[in-house]
Amino acid sequence: MVSEMTTLRPGPKGQAIIDRDTKRMSGSSVPRYPFVIDRGRGAHVWDVDGNEYIDFAAGIAVTATGHSHPQVVQAIKDQAEKFIHIAGTDYYYEVQVELAERLNGIAPFDEESRVFLTNSGAEAVEGAMKLARWYTGRKQIIGFFGSFHGRTMGALSLTASKTIQRGGFFPLVPGVHHVPYNNPYRCGHMRPEAMCRENCVCATYIEDMLFQRTVPPDDVAAIVLEPIQGEGGYVVPDAAFVRELREICDKHGILLIVDEVQSGIGRTGKWWAIEHYGVEPDIVCSAKGIASGMPLGAIIARGDVMSWPPGSHGSTYAGNPVSCAAALATIDLVESEYMANAATQGAYIMQALEAMRPNHPTLQHARIDGHGLMIGVEMVLDEARVPAKKVRNRTERIAIDEGLLLLGAGTSSLRFCPSLMIERETVERGLERFENALTQAEQEAGLL
Repeated sequence: MVSEMTTLRPGPKGQAIIDRDTKRMSGSSVPRYPFVIDRGRGAHVWDVDGNEYIDFAAGIAVTATGHSHPQVVQAIKDQAEKFIHIAGTDYYYEVQVELAERLNGIAPFDEESRVFLTNSGAEAVEGAMKLARWYTGRKQIIGFFGSFHGRTMGALSLTASKTIQRGGFFPLVPGVHHVPYNNPYRCGHMRPEAMCRENCVCATYIEDMLFQRTVPPDDVAAIVLEPIQGEGGYVVPDAAFVRELREICDKHGILLIVDEVQSGIGRTGKWWAIEHYGVEPDIVCSAKGIASGMPLGAIIARGDVMSWPPGSHGSTYAGNPVSCAAALATIDLVESEYMANAATQGAYIMQALEAMRPNHPTLQHARIDGHGLMIGVEMVLDEARVPAKKVRNRTERIAIDEGLLLLGAGTSSLRFCPSLMIERETVERGLERFENALTQAEQEAGLL
């Protein structure tokens, strides 16, 4: 059933705003989707022309508690009436300390933590890189192909998702080395099969190749890992791969930094995606869903690691009191009900997508995996797993006309990352709209 729509998408009001945006905004963003938001509530949004949409994107996995959750909105209002800003680098305020205490309580390691609050995920990654270099006295850092950590110069140096994100900005921060990320679905395509261990555990590439030929381990400060790759395609690694990374770090005195900017704060059905592998990191980078849409990030580190001296790092706006208040409300909601809901609804979505396989050529050999409400579908054309990028792109666009917001990732993946509070009825309606869009895209491509 095609969703009801008041006007064409975008309607005249929306198109007028898009035209104004095109004239005045930077233009550095990728071509965006023709949706101009007017308001949102929960997992539903409406455009300026009155059309209703189901939101399976959540502002790139940001609106953890849904759009404009009353409890989050009230926390923002209450704090704004007290004070909106005073630089936390110079003065103290309780809401910031309270948030650090709450983050300590959910940190994915046994040791007591210390916290540095930031404005964004990229800033959290930048700060973690600085902290790792300071603590270890080493300069080299290891990242992974397919990773996305942000667009500021340090985070961009770690990012290895698409060349368009890096082209024109060299030289980047020196001392960053990239290695293949473990993808059980495509491991044999990433390098010769002979270099893979059983079960596609590929962490040995670091020991057998990088440490032998490029950089000695005693010069490496940190390995920076997305426990589930985000922009790279929502790729879930083999648990043994993650455990082996921890072993390599322990063996050589290297810090394990996990970028949980997209995967943290309950999105995967646990506070942190790293918890699915039974591994403890040394530093966690958080942002996105931490404050339900308010700009906030955090570096959460083992107490002994975050021992840098006064003046070594700081930020005027980081830990903004209004954002901190929103984060406290978010954590309360996620802890009380939404994290469990993410696990339940995510399992249902996975089952529904699996049930669609026989009816859709691009799903028959697709990679469908994830945890909680961080689910990736890598669409391919045949057993050779040729990426179905054009069908993916067309499905995204048709979905908007069906009244569904979806985001792509990687070469040919779609990500399903709605707000953690999403109700079953909304999930079902959204999946129906997705399948309608996919059917039309496959028909246009001559696959049905």
